Amino acid sequence: MKYLDLKNKVYLITGANGKIGYSLSKQLLKLDAKLIMTDIIIDKIKLFNHNKNCLIKKIDITKEDNIKKIISSSVKNFKKIDGIIHCAYPMTKDWGQPIQNLKSRSLKENLFNHLGSSILISKYFVDYFLKKKINGKIIFISSIQGVRAPKFEHYKGLKMSSPVEYSVIKSGIVSLTSYLAKLYKKNKININCISPGGIRNNQPKKFIKRYKDSCGSKGLLDAKDIVGTLIFLLSNSSEFINGQNIIIDDGWSL
Repeated sequence: MKYLDLKNKVYLITGANGKIGYSLSKQLLKLDAKLIMTDIIIDKIKLFNHNKNCLIKKIDITKEDNIKKIISSSVKNFKKIDGIIHCAYPMTKDWGQPIQNLKSRSLKENLFNHLGSSILISKYFVDYFLKKKINGKIIFISSIQGVRAPKFEHYKGLKMSSPVEYSVIKSGIVSLTSYLAKLYKKNKININCISPGGIRNNQPKKFIKRYKDSCGSKGLLDAKDIVGTLIFLLSNSSEFINGQNIIIDDGWSL
């Protein structure tokens, strides 16, 4: 058995225009997988428009009707879906406020769009896998801050923070993963998540140094550092891994 053979497998990637989604998409295409790449911004992924193994959709995956539509159009185009990697990171324009300035409207919107959409995506994809009797894969993206509190000292004196709703959402995704995996473990649907450390994204030098001091050797990660684990979880090598949260953080959480 070829444990990393993903040829002709069909995967839907939400947030495919983002750092993790884009890096994963490029690698999966090299492995001859077929992709449905979705995002609300498609400036990077539209470069794959002429690739016959890609279906690119500009779509807001937080809308329930859009989840149903993308499953339908994906199956119409590729005949099946073998898995979904939910990389989308929806947030309001006022995302990142200190807890003292947090508005209820913004809180409700962010909790639903990020965590709520993950639940709805699970609902429709599990239903699809069950009806078609597919041993499907669902992978969520959580965060180290879904399993550990932020290191607030890293942000001191800087114009950046780690919002409380981010920690709550990401810990919810870890919980959702184990809940669903246990509920459907007899149906041969693998549901896992990863919790990456911070991803390099033009952070201030002072933050980068503080962050690295809490890690092993690299500190902030590049998106490509996450991709190998995601591909492993999509492959036959992870057949008996279910309901797990895999932390990739260069030792930040130790």
